[in-house]
Amino acid sequence: MRAMELIDIGCNLTHDSFDSDREKVLELAQQAGVAQMIVTGASDEGSHDALGLARQYPGTLFATAGVHPHHASDFTEETEVRLRKLAAEKEVVAVGETGLDYFRDFSPRDIQRDVFRRQLSIGADSGLPLFLHMRDAHEDFHAILRENRDRLSDIVVHCFTGNQQELHDYLDLDCHIGITGWICDERRGTHMKEFLGDIPADRLMIETDAPYLKPRNLRPKVKSHRNEPRWLPWTLGTLAAARNEHPEDLARQTTANARRFFRISESVY
Repeated sequence: MRAMELIDIGCNLTHDSFDSDREKVLELAQQAGVAQMIVTGASDEGSHDALGLARQYPGTLFATAGVHPHHASDFTEETEVRLRKLAAEKEVVAVGETGLDYFRDFSPRDIQRDVFRRQLSIGADSGLPLFLHMRDAHEDFHAILRENRDRLSDIVVHCFTGNQQELHDYLDLDCHIGITGWICDERRGTHMKEFLGDIPADRLMIETDAPYLKPRNLRPKVKSHRNEPRWLPWTLGTLAAARNEHPEDLARQTTANARRFFRISESVY
């Protein structure tokens, strides 16, 4: 494996902010050492778009298929049928993004919980890993996950931003943890640095969640608010410092974890 070869386990590359320069964004990512990227599917249409994009860049891009809790109200029987079909496609490497979000409450909470359970069933039936979202909903999220854990494959709680107890609750369920540029934000990510070392090395992965969560410690500063996969090394460096590890060692570990978790082969770029 090349030194500092990284995998971005969650980036929203179908977002319209990338429409004018998506190919350049991918080129710059690979120049920065981001060899492979998992394109997040967060809605019915978005999941199909993620698959289409992954097919354009075989071996470099992969897709997830799911409905984000923000869009839970749009979930229908037809949506479930389509997601189940997507889960059978070879470029789709996880079910999600699914979970609960009580911070925004864009969909009623009872509907969020029902749609979350239905997508966990897709994960159980397909055998695919789960790519999960949680914000301000730990109690319900953890309870539903605990009820279903025995029938599920690998799980990553992506973009983790919670407290130490929440972290250990997920680790106790044998979940992986995805870390973003949230930890690069001195306004809100500082508390996490105290316990990032608690995450077992073999259950840690990194992501940008691009175009969101651009690292605030980028130097030189970049005027655009859009995050990109090429800035994943900034999250890696911040995480390595918090864990008192060498960045190259952490790069090798998180990349190996991502390939094992998503069952993907090494890039040939």
